[in-house]
Amino acid sequence: MECVITIDIGTTKVKASAFDFSNNLIGARQGSYPTFHPQPDYSEQDPEQIFLTVLYALKGLINDELSKKYRPVALVFSASMHSVLPIDKHGVPLRNAVIWADNRGRDEATTLKNSELGVKLYEQTGTPIHPMSPLVKIRWFGTNSPTAWFEKVFKFISIKEYIVYQLTGQLVVDHSLASSTGLFNIHHLSWESSALDFAGIKPQQLSEPVAIDFDELKLKKEYLRLFRLPNTLKVIAGASDGCLATLGAGVVTEGDATITIGSSGAVRVAAKQVLVDEKQRFFNYILTEGTYISGGPTNNGGVVFEWFVQQFGASGLHFDMDYAVQQLLMEAERVPAGAGGLLFLPYLLGERAPLWNANARGAYMGVNITHERRHFIRATVEGIVYEVYSIGKLLQQYRSIENLYINGAYATLPLFAQILSDVFGKTVYINDKHDSASAGAALLALTKLGKYEDLVAAAQTIKSVETYSANEKNHKRYGQFSEIFDRLSHKLADDFDALVALQG
Repeated sequence: MECVITIDIGTTKVKASAFDFSNNLIGARQGSYPTFHPQPDYSEQDPEQIFLTVLYALKGLINDELSKKYRPVALVFSASMHSVLPIDKHGVPLRNAVIWADNRGRDEATTLKNSELGVKLYEQTGTPIHPMSPLVKIRWFGTNSPTAWFEKVFKFISIKEYIVYQLTGQLVVDHSLASSTGLFNIHHLSWESSALDFAGIKPQQLSEPVAIDFDELKLKKEYLRLFRLPNTLKVIAGASDGCLATLGAGVVTEGDATITIGSSGAVRVAAKQVLVDEKQRFFNYILTEGTYISGGPTNNGGVVFEWFVQQFGASGLHFDMDYAVQQLLMEAERVPAGAGGLLFLPYLLGERAPLWNANARGAYMGVNITHERRHFIRATVEGIVYEVYSIGKLLQQYRSIENLYINGAYATLPLFAQILSDVFGKTVYINDKHDSASAGAALLALTKLGKYEDLVAAAQTIKSVETYSANEKNHKRYGQFSEIFDRLSHKLADDFDALVALQG
């Protein structure tokens, strides 16, 4: 039987998955890698380590999961956005990749955002002016690195482009990922010259932009042999994880929204028009030409809960994160909504929407002598959800949202799902494909292979299998907390700045 393989390169792990021609998951393997924080604002990853993890996951999937029953006919990629990796003319990394959570370019971002050029670039590229943006990261490299080193950079690429280059020898970037760089004109589908001037680079220092269903990539012969794949295998460029997660949730038309909580998080809608906001609080990324995925991202999703687990949960030689998460959530379930009046601001990595404040920092508020560990666990979950809700409230001022679909490793956990429903005051739906980014990538590949007429038809095959209904009493209580959460998040801005100055 024929199948398609998806490779999703996330923030903490890579997932290699296989889907049959009815888009049923038939096998999956994954591998993890670390993020390095040499300074509080720095977030880096080793591209070689990620590539080896891709090979490990892919080999395990094909050799152990698929056996001889399935024959892969297509390979398609999904990946996190906003990473930057400088390479030399031989394709060798000149340093670690810096990822979306890296805030070292906050001064460059602040200066640009408050200028006429910043307003123009936001309108042209759809990417909010923030340190997450490759536009700002490359500018930072240009102003904080020796001139000789900066001039030595052959290209600035993303982690996904590097993985594709290693597997195929070809340097391309899909329109979806390009639209999250702050360097790509989303209206003309080309590199934006004024953005390149600000970054201090030429268009030839970036990869060739291609459509998300571009299938002229060829896997190197050594990998065809290693994985025993046919030389007729279609290798498809794919898209960003955010856009594919929206597609994989079945959301490609107006009226619906997705909430994703994985390592980071986001609230997203799809439309034929970009979402215009004078305050530059929303992104507008490309799914396909003329279809935009708009919304707001948060830095502080599951990565914050995993930080809590590592610092205050179980530890040891045989530490299992998934098991530890489940154990702590069981403790949190014994605490009523509101965590006994304990409130958590989750800004461990600064924050993007709706604050767009790279200096924001985390805090537990309202601590009293009766609070136990279980209250802190519950408050941590609720704080992550309050942040997501602050994005959702703002988004609903611009777009009507009738149905909420949740996905991602954390949003689909029962406690997170119920709190999301209670805080939003809406029924939330979980689809039969929890890993929506991989499911969206599979839908893209199957559409390219002719299984579906188009992506709209493909998205209509996604079905909801679980629902969580809002508890009205909890919704009212959470409404009081979310108001305090919003006030504190803005009121503490000056103190966040002062603390960051002391953190060095």
